[in-house]
Amino acid sequence: MLKAIAIIAVVLAIGLAGILVFALTKPDTFRVERSLAMKAPAGAIYPYVADFHRWTAWSPYESRDPAMKRTFGGAADGKGATYAWDGNNNVGAGRMEILDANGPSKLRIKLDFERPFEGHNTAEFTFVPQGDATLVTWAMYGPAPFLSKLMQVFINMDSMIGKDFETGLASLKRLAEKQ
Repeated sequence: MLKAIAIIAVVLAIGLAGILVFALTKPDTFRVERSLAMKAPAGAIYPYVADFHRWTAWSPYESRDPAMKRTFGGAADGKGATYAWDGNNNVGAGRMEILDANGPSKLRIKLDFERPFEGHNTAEFTFVPQGDATLVTWAMYGPAPFLSKLMQVFINMDSMIGKDFETGLASLKRLAEKQ
């Protein structure tokens, strides 16, 4: 009986060590990006992203907690605008600040998560005219600390976050194309 327990313990220890070593092989940074063409000029789409007050109309994260607390600060929109949220486990808590607003072509946002996991990333939106449409790209990138690498062993971050970006871009498209 003791020998069986010892064998199980050794196998578990080797398995755990293998997972930890595999996690170490993951990249030190990550990037998730999705794009969608919208039949609207960049100038009609850009305000929905540059004004955090308007995110409730299209962001996939806004509907996950109807009781979420939102705090807006800084500029009304564009560079210097801030948005903090505190919600349930589906949305967590964090803060965004628009660092660069080169409307209507690019917007860069500092994105800080407090919970469920701490993270410091950058979100970026680009708006590229393509005839009578605009290609809108939503990207998020940043460092991948060890905990993030360990999560990536079990969860495909690109698929998980990418689905949210696809949903958000589709909502943004519906809004922009209504005008």
